[in-house]
Amino acid sequence: MKLRIAQLPGDGIGPEVVAQAAKAIDAVCARFGHEVEYRYASVGACAIDRYGDAFPEETYRICLESDAVLFGAVGDPRYDNDPTARVRPEQGLLAMRKKLGLYANLRPVETFPALIDKSPLKRELVEGADFVCVRELTGGMYFGEKGRRDDGDTAYDTNVYSRFEIERILRQAYSLARLRRRHLTVVDKANVLESSRLWRQVAQEMSAEYPDVQTDYMFVDNAAMKLITNPRFFDVLVTENTFGDILTDEASCISGSMGLLASASIGERTGVYEPIHGSYPQAAGKDIANPLATILSAAMMFETAFGLKEEGAALRNAVRASIEAGFVTEDLADGAVARRTSEVGDWVAARISEEK
Repeated sequence: MKLRIAQLPGDGIGPEVVAQAAKAIDAVCARFGHEVEYRYASVGACAIDRYGDAFPEETYRICLESDAVLFGAVGDPRYDNDPTARVRPEQGLLAMRKKLGLYANLRPVETFPALIDKSPLKRELVEGADFVCVRELTGGMYFGEKGRRDDGDTAYDTNVYSRFEIERILRQAYSLARLRRRHLTVVDKANVLESSRLWRQVAQEMSAEYPDVQTDYMFVDNAAMKLITNPRFFDVLVTENTFGDILTDEASCISGSMGLLASASIGERTGVYEPIHGSYPQAAGKDIANPLATILSAAMMFETAFGLKEEGAALRNAVRASIEAGFVTEDLADGAVARRTSEVGDWVAARISEEK
């Protein structure tokens, strides 16, 4: 099978972690007899520097012409503390999601037995936690009308959702729940927000179409607390854009490191596969960032973009073996020898090749 993959490394540690995922992808393709073709494109701050645009038309075209996109991260300190910047790296990510119609972000959260004690939560709380967050990705405040008035002293961001947007993300979540433990939790703030009341209304109407799935509803503040006090409660959690962004970062503490959480953004066109961590500019170029989340994102790519389950499992098994062997970067080393980003990538790729 020929796999056409667009590589968008982006900013900060993005190029380093994407390079390690590519090593693992190459090893899988060699093992299973696939041909892979990479096309490279700019996004984020590096694209602004080159094109003056965080998501240039050329990058969009390369994404459309590919079967999947392997993405690193966007973000640069030059823009973080400049509220007057006209173009920002993050606009490239939002534009990519909008133009490709990537309305569903899937973020699995799982625990690794060898890393249970790395979580700041007690072992008895996190052991066995295994759930997926389904985040609506192209609506809400991130894309609603925004601006300033009163000579710039008042700012506003509008949280807008249509029935259509809510229905399609709920169908994704229900379909996923049917493949898992058949339990869906709809997270909103329906006691305060009108947009959330529409979410709950639509979810209550749709739940009748899925009688085989247990549906419950939870306010976002309660969900944030329950993620910490009882993460095993969740199977599939679905929510709107802003809530999903916050909750999934919070959930990273369950696994013990944000460097372990993968994601897939899917929808109308080419899917994007990326780690949930940011560009981590403080570590850029130091060869210390954890590449495992990006490699696990590549596993999701094989499974969902190409339907190659065995290949995805090979990537996952190699990541687990790396963790169990203690061959990990400094965020997971916990007093042991910390390996370089590139060393972990080499180890994972070699492990995949050895299992032929």
